[in-house]
Amino acid sequence: MSVTLPVSYWAQHAWLPHDNGPVVERDVLIATGPDGRITAVTPDAGPCPPGAVRLDGLLLPGQANAHSHAFHRALRGHVQVGSGTFWTWRDTMYRFAGALDPDSYLELATAVYAEMALAGISAVGEFHYLHHAPGGARYTDPNAMGEALIEAAARAGIRITLLDTCYLSSGFGAEPTHPQLRFSDGDAEAWAARADALKPREHARIGAAIHSVRAVPADQLGTVAHWAAMRKAPLHVHLSEQTAENDACLAAHGVTPTRLLADHGALGPRTSAVHATHLTDEDVKLLADSSTTVCMCPTTERDLADGIGPARRLASGGSPITLGSDSHAIIDPWEEARALELDERLRTRTRGHWTANALLRAGGEDGHASLGWPEAGRIEAGALADFTVIALDSVRTAGPSPRLGAEIAVFAASAADVRHLVVGGRHVVRDGVHQLVADVPGALRSAIGALDY
Repeated sequence: MSVTLPVSYWAQHAWLPHDNGPVVERDVLIATGPDGRITAVTPDAGPCPPGAVRLDGLLLPGQANAHSHAFHRALRGHVQVGSGTFWTWRDTMYRFAGALDPDSYLELATAVYAEMALAGISAVGEFHYLHHAPGGARYTDPNAMGEALIEAAARAGIRITLLDTCYLSSGFGAEPTHPQLRFSDGDAEAWAARADALKPREHARIGAAIHSVRAVPADQLGTVAHWAAMRKAPLHVHLSEQTAENDACLAAHGVTPTRLLADHGALGPRTSAVHATHLTDEDVKLLADSSTTVCMCPTTERDLADGIGPARRLASGGSPITLGSDSHAIIDPWEEARALELDERLRTRTRGHWTANALLRAGGEDGHASLGWPEAGRIEAGALADFTVIALDSVRTAGPSPRLGAEIAVFAASAADVRHLVVGGRHVVRDGVHQLVADVPGALRSAIGALDY
């Protein structure tokens, strides 16, 4: 992702931080350095100067997709047929998982990450548990599947935090089922030894994940949490997505999943709890008091009929909120952002739970921080030069004053309105066209069509 020469970008409108909150400024000149960081931001700079790259529309920080399972993209259109439950959806997911190897995963993930770039996403948190070959056999490189994901992000031109996931059990100590054998390292110590071999790159950082309290025995939760703490790395965990998980945890341990994680040192400012849909009042307090981030995935949560989590209560108590596309029923960070507000409106029958600025922060600064990229998600000197531009002349965005800015992006725009993406000062999407993956729809058709499931 290195940029060989400094590049200046001129934005017609840009959403910039200010002491009293972000505002939209006009004629903004953004200078970037050879290290891929912003060196200066100048509002009201006048017309686009010679040599600068003109970006018409509304410039925003690149969005962070804080929760992704890249291979789930292959399920789109399959799992929406008929009815069923989360658990029947999971059976279909296992069939697709069993069809992947490092080469096919590289092709699929490259296409998926390119789709994310086209939607304005500059960084992805990949919750990765597809470690080994079907049946559990080890590849020559035990991290071949993870390395494929890191390479895929490089090919697609975006950043990645590989959240290497510990997944050991089919449920509270039970042995993995046959489809789950390729997820398991045997125990948490073996997982840690394998994860130790993963190394960060310029575009990639390494984090950890506990798949869920049902998939990691209680006496091994601390091993994963300690691994992340020693490396000051992000730690993510699926939490209380289904009431069945809560019921099983209460039966096995006499406490909720949130309390179990708290008792084993797995909550805190570096932890992100994904979904957190079905929580008790005590659970909400434990998460908020520990400043644990909560990653909401509204398009997946509604696709799977999971429910609506208490995001507003969590945020009011002190938990940062981030956003993810999870199963990729749709990849559209603007839809995830507005769904957070609109779902809360449906639940409460009142409006105005989140400002547009707060929702953009969830997808920007807070999302990047949860993935271990605290220097991203803001348009200011010293930050990574990662930004996206939304058209203001589409059928969705035309009309309102551009000074509204954040409201247009959150409540009107879609992924189809993204015109540009710059990552590390490098133009990855230009005029709606990916610069590294020539035919993204074709790449998706080819990668998904090749899977023998």
